[in-house]
Amino acid sequence: MDKLSHFDEAGQAHMVDVSGKAATRREAVAGAFVELSAEVLAALPQNPKGNPLEVARFAGVQAAKQTSSLIPMCHPLALSFVDVQATVVEGGVQIEATAATTAGTGVEMEAMVAASVAALTVYDMTKALDKGIRIREVVLLRKSGGKSGEYRREVAGESV
Repeated sequence: MDKLSHFDEAGQAHMVDVSGKAATRREAVAGAFVELSAEVLAALPQNPKGNPLEVARFAGVQAAKQTSSLIPMCHPLALSFVDVQATVVEGGVQIEATAATTAGTGVEMEAMVAASVAALTVYDMTKALDKGIRIREVVLLRKSGGKSGEYRREVAGESV
């Protein structure tokens, strides 16, 4: 394993200099799962605050655009695409966030921040019904572009 790129030889954190890297198309997809009770799932369409899944989608898109303000060593990126999907599945809501750019650094953090904030928004919109909601499995599902190339998360022996 290579050394951690955000630390210098003295162990101090720093922003990585990507000015010498070629700008290539980069895309990342991240996921998160919001575990909800059957009662909360049934109440989703009647939420007095609005449609939690639609608000979560918008929150995730907005969050992706703010990633460098939240994560200290992230580079500000001109995102060319962000999409967040929130789907009701058995046991909760599955979030999938995609971010893309053409730059000298990747968009994994933007996708993960989008998925995380979308999941937190589902919590915020439904917490009046259940304080025990759990957010789990915030993960990078896949990424492409850049020096390290393709990555696909393995789940039960299968690539995602």
